[in-house]
Amino acid sequence: MNDLWGNALSDFWSGWIIVITLGTIAFCAWVLFGNRKTDKRPDAQGNVETTGHSADGIDEYDNPLPRWWFILFIGTLIFALGYLALYPGLGNFRGLLGWTQERQWQAEMERAEARYAPIFERYRQTSIPDLAEDDEAMRIAERLYLNNCAACHGSDARGGFGYPDHTDDAWLYGGSPQAITQSIAQGRGGVMPAWNQLGDDNLRNLANYVASLSGAEHDDERAAKGKALFSATCIGCHGVDATGNPALGAPDLTDDAWLYRHPGQPVREAVLATLHQGRKGHMPAQAPFLGQDKVHLVAAYIYSLTH
Repeated sequence: MNDLWGNALSDFWSGWIIVITLGTIAFCAWVLFGNRKTDKRPDAQGNVETTGHSADGIDEYDNPLPRWWFILFIGTLIFALGYLALYPGLGNFRGLLGWTQERQWQAEMERAEARYAPIFERYRQTSIPDLAEDDEAMRIAERLYLNNCAACHGSDARGGFGYPDHTDDAWLYGGSPQAITQSIAQGRGGVMPAWNQLGDDNLRNLANYVASLSGAEHDDERAAKGKALFSATCIGCHGVDATGNPALGAPDLTDDAWLYRHPGQPVREAVLATLHQGRKGHMPAQAPFLGQDKVHLVAAYIYSLTH
């Protein structure tokens, strides 16, 4: 039970939980003691009381539990009552210790911070290129990456549809230590508008021209028509030479790195889908969660993957 759950209970439901919980424990105690029979000695004729159930010549005796077993059950009842007295479990009653999972988590985080903060602080004093050469630091950084980045970029850092590959040399916002650090710490928000107002035929021409820039399969006639359209609508972000603009996060269209392309999909089809749908990539800021010291370490790890 956490703080929010405890506060959400009305007095009625809190009382209901208390009655059901303590009533169940009391019932178990009654059943245990109600079946406790100590005098099971044979009578004068040597007969022993049975339950009356017999099968294949075997009679079922009505003997009490062994003493050690009975005491063990008593111990579980005492433990249950002690636990409910010390910890949350009875409705809104928070226990004599005042324990909550939030406070325990906070205490564990503070202990970890006190223990590991000096290590991360020391690493932060080292430049990213030098830190990338430190094997021990990179082992720590890899674990940070797996815990915080692998959900989107993959455990092998190769990304996926809509998620950048950190092992190649294609960088939307630049691959310098400063640019990588900024991307991790502050996040990024990419916007590629849809261009449906140009019409499907024009978009197909434009997609073929973009495919031709990287040498991908394309229709030469459509590509020739798309070149003028590219100059009129796309160079503002992607540049006259189509090599992109890191300041805007506009990708280089002359390489073979495609963020929104499924495996085996023709480049022109992937580009056409982007032109029709637009793209809104979002990289959340990690500094509020990791802190600047860990951001520096993760940036060094990403830097090491391509250097």
